[in-house]
Amino acid sequence: GGGGAAVVASIAKELGALTVGVVTKPFLFEGKRRMSNAESGIDALTKEVDTLITIPNQRLLSIAGRNTTLLDTFRKADDVLYQAVKGISDLILFEGLVNVDFADVRAVMSEMGMAMMGSGEGSGENRAIEAAEKAISSPLLEDISIHGARGILINVTAGPDVTLQEINEAAELIHAEAHDEANIIWGMVIDDELADMVRVTVIATGFGDREHTRVAGPTGTVSAKTPGIETPAYEKKLDIPTFARKQQDQNVEQVKLKKLSVMSNGDDEEKYEIPTFLRRQVD
Repeated sequence: GGGGAAVVASIAKELGALTVGVVTKPFLFEGKRRMSNAESGIDALTKEVDTLITIPNQRLLSIAGRNTTLLDTFRKADDVLYQAVKGISDLILFEGLVNVDFADVRAVMSEMGMAMMGSGEGSGENRAIEAAEKAISSPLLEDISIHGARGILINVTAGPDVTLQEINEAAELIHAEAHDEANIIWGMVIDDELADMVRVTVIATGFGDREHTRVAGPTGTVSAKTPGIETPAYEKKLDIPTFARKQQDQNVEQVKLKKLSVMSNGDDEEKYEIPTFLRRQVD
């Protein structure tokens, strides 16, 4: 559940991993209590992840027809999530004409709060625009659009017949909705199997301020400080890379062991020459 996910996310962040959460919210018919519990879990998870994507189950009704079975509806929802997550992994794993790597994904998603992630396909004369429109208007996502997003990653996959004009049209459609100073990174993959088709994957982040803002630094993430308030010791330690903190902890433990060793070799040795019942009387 949400509590367990927050613990796992916290461990992942401590290990330096880019941590992205994808959560679902209950149907309305499940009642206010269950929704309240879900939102509490989401609040806890939000504090532990870099980016969070929220999908209300109620939105499944928008992609299901009257005669669509329950299993088929859930399969459609799973496919939407699969295509979006696969779009991220493909950005990193597959070599493209214009490459996007893990560093680009981290730059867009690290410490950016709520996110919108979508993937769309288009064919025909306006295939690129059609794909871009589908990518930024996923029916399953929470009430969120890319309007005002400060971080956007665009990946276009198409056949060798794709034109620069088509790429520009798709990118301009997305760019027009973003913040004026948004960090936009794009990649291009040529797939010979995509005949007369264009696929666009969009990751948009940075919708408003986070409760705990973090600013990327050369050695990791540094918590924003409030004037006049002393930074807690555990946050000061976060300024030090993980491997260096571990080495410091090992050094501290070694010093402690040495002190204990000196103590045990001194008064303790003389003390233990006295029988136990006499030591207790002395103590």
